[in-house]
Formats: sequence, C-alpha cells, structure tokens
Amino acid sequence: MTHRKVIIIGSGPAGYTAALYASRANLNPLVIEGHEPGGQLTTTTDVDNFPGFPDGIMGPELMANMRKQTERFGTEYMTSHVTDIDTDKRPFTLKCENGNELTADAVIIATGASAKYLGIPNEKELIGKGVSACATCDGFFYRNRVVHVVGGGDTAMEEATFLTKFASKVYVVHRRDELRASKPMQQRAFDNEKIEFVWDTGVEEILFDGTGVTGIKVKNLKTGEVTERATDGLFMGIGHKPNTDFVKGKVKLDDHGFIITGEHPDTSVPGIFACGDVQDSYYRQAISAAGSGCQAAIRAERFIEEN
Repeated sequence: MTHRKVIIIGSGPAGYTAALYASRANLNPLVIEGHEPGGQLTTTTDVDNFPGFPDGIMGPELMANMRKQTERFGTEYMTSHVTDIDTDKRPFTLKCENGNELTADAVIIATGASAKYLGIPNEKELIGKGVSACATCDGFFYRNRVVHVVGGGDTAMEEATFLTKFASKVYVVHRRDELRASKPMQQRAFDNEKIEFVWDTGVEEILFDGTGVTGIKVKNLKTGEVTERATDGLFMGIGHKPNTDFVKGKVKLDDHGFIITGEHPDTSVPGIFACGDVQDSYYRQAISAAGSGCQAAIRAERFIEEN
C-alpha cells in the first residue's frame, strides 16, 4: 500500500494550488484528479477575472499552466476517483475506483461542485457558446443582449439580478407560479424592471446555429402549449451539487452536502482539510478556490509537523 504525507483529492484551482504549496513544502503530494482533471474551468472559454492575465486566458490553458507549475516542484498525479475514505484512524486509508489503496497523514479534499443542468439535448455541448451556469463568470459577454435564466430559488434570483448589470432584458423561466427563493431575494428581482418572469414553464430544447444559442423552445406546463423564445444566452440557475458522496457520514456536511469548514479550511476530522467549491457555496470563483487551496496546504503542513 502506497503511503503519502499528503493526498489531494480533486484538481481545479483549489487542488492545484494546494499541490503547489504542498510540493514546495517538500510534502511530495499525490493528486488524485478525478474524472474531470482541471475541474469546471476546463469547460470555460475566456477567463477574464483571474488576476495576472490582462488580456484574459482560456480556462483549459489556465488549468494546464497550474498543473505544469505543480509538476515542476514534484507533485505526482493519478487519474482515478476516490470511492471511500477511512477517517477513523490515522494514517487515513483511501480506496480508489482503480482498485488502489493509499494511506496519508493528511488529506485535502478539493473535489468541487458540479452545476446542475436540465438534462436536455446539447446543453453541455453549448457551454461557453450561450449556455452558462455562472453569471459572475459570463455575464460580461451579454452586454445589451437578451438572456433567460432557469430556476426559482436563490441561485436563480442571484444570477438574474447580476445579469441585469449587463443584459438589456432578463427573463426568468420557472416551472411553478411562485418562487422558492428567500423573500428579500424575490423582492429584489420583482423590483428590477429589467427582469420579467415566465411562470409555469419548462425549457424543452435549446435552439442554436454555428454562432451559438439563438433561442429556446419552452412548454407551458399548465396548458401544454409549446412556443419558441429568442435569446442570446441561457443561464442555469438551479444550483450546484457538491461532489461529497464519498465522505457522507465521514466529515460534517451542511444540508446541501457542502463540507462544513470553520475559520480555517479544517473539516470536522483533524487532518482532513477542504478547499474550493466543495466547501464554498457562496463565492464559487477560481481565485477564491485557489486562495483556499493555499490555506489548506499550509494547514496540512502544520498538522503534519505537530503530529
């Protein structure tokens, strides 16, 4: 069984930054990078809000650069998926999908959160071409354009309100005739003259051409009537699912499945740390994920020293 001082589960800005700091501290980290190496940013095109790139950078390129930087300091990678982790005794034992069993003195969880999608044709293929699950990331590209947001909870209201800074019109498409969002969030959306609601409606199909999304086909769930609506962008406002199934019952999670961390990126189990979107449902940005990855690595280093 292979033993490591630190094992980092997951890649992306949080995992890569944790690996960078851990490898520079001579902890010889192993990163188990999961099925989506590089995380959500590998599905993004232009990243304009990561400091240090005045002309912006493509998401996949930024992730490839981060990975290269960690390898320069000796980080090693394994492409697999962690299915179970024994948190009862140290060193911790990790079981992987490929049959490998590994032990570690400290573990950093950076498995991220996956945006929820509708499950309709072409939605994933059109990410970055008019389909988005992050208004903060992509809103800027919709200046003076018409966009539709799907959802009726806090996420949808946040996305819709943010998009009004750029878009000429924001339509919120919701399956019911009332919102699930908190009352203050609802009120803010209702008071915004750029936001209009399309009630009792589901999105059935995305219409597109060579340039990207051109419209959506929607169905009124009460009358059954199907209509087409022109739009420049479709934003998924139906939330994120943290990738924490493998630690259920092992570390404390909140009601939505995000790992609970305190002031530091410490979980409820000493020696296990969490960083990035797996413990952050609020900011969900590459730069905040990277910052928490740095913190997790520093905490892991101290933990190993002290134990």
